Amino acid sequence: MMGPKQEAQAALFYEFSLEDHVPQDHLLRSIDRFADLGTIRAHLADFYSHTGRPSVDPELLIRMLLVGYCYGIRSERRLCEEVHLNLAYRWFCRLDLNDRVPDHSTFSKNRHGRFRDSELLRHLFETTVARCIAEGLVSGQRMAIMPASSKLTRTNKTRLPRKIGTHRPLIQLKHRVPCARISTR
Repeated sequence: MMGPKQEAQAALFYEFSLEDHVPQDHLLRSIDRFADLGTIRAHLADFYSHTGRPSVDPELLIRMLLVGYCYGIRSERRLCEEVHLNLAYRWFCRLDLNDRVPDHSTFSKNRHGRFRDSELLRHLFETTVARCIAEGLVSGQRMAIMPASSKLTRTNKTRLPRKIGTHRPLIQLKHRVPCARISTR
């Protein structure tokens, strides 16, 4: 016997917790345990006006930026859409289901303006490294430098003669340095 057709009836109240829907072994939970973003507001205080409309929380913007870096979301518009849709991203950014995600233009303005002018990302990097040293995760004695990104490497390869080879540059020079042509014959 076929049962009656199920029709969706909207509930009057929902009990929903983002905490219950983000797995305990999720990457963002691991990052959240060690991300100390409490100093952001004090560091940026001089870059905000004391009058006018309240701005978007800078900690929210940094958390969104971390999500973008961790998951390879390069577009700010796409990042805002993903944070809007993904429950784990919302949890990490401290957004409830009813909270609005900042517009991509607000995100971009802050990243290219306040964050760059205040050297906030450098401050966060230095405090993170200091915390890792204090926790014994790193010694702070040695430093590794990553080679140029693949996009820059491809750009440099097209400018150099094909006979030089496929080596990757260790540093990106600001000025073009003349070099002798190397023959592989």
